[in-house]
Amino acid sequence: QVQLVESGGGLVQPGGSLRLSCAASTRVFSTYHMGWFRQAPGKQRELVARITTDGSTHYADSVKGRFTISRDNAAKMAYLQMNGLKPEDTAVYFCNAVAAVSGNIYWGQGTQVTVSS
Repeated sequence: QVQLVESGGGLVQPGGSLRLSCAASTRVFSTYHMGWFRQAPGKQRELVARITTDGSTHYADSVKGRFTISRDNAAKMAYLQMNGLKPEDTAVYFCNAVAAVSGNIYWGQGTQVTVSS
């Protein structure tokens, strides 16, 4: 079982930046693919970015060039650096972990990001 705890959300003006963090409670963090998803009111949860165990990254088209996902295996942390934020980025952001071997999926509780002037 893996527990994920997100932090770093908040209110920011358009064009601003936030850095989300995800702390994982597992001894083998390096064996999990990590991802960030978001869910806006009335919309389905969608993938924002993911990073595999070997560091390969993938981004949704809507955030390419603005967001950067990273991981620190020693610290058991995943991060999402968000620059150039837009009102349409407003959502609850969820950290996601997928075990590379078993495929088990784990979710954090989410952190609210609001982009508004």
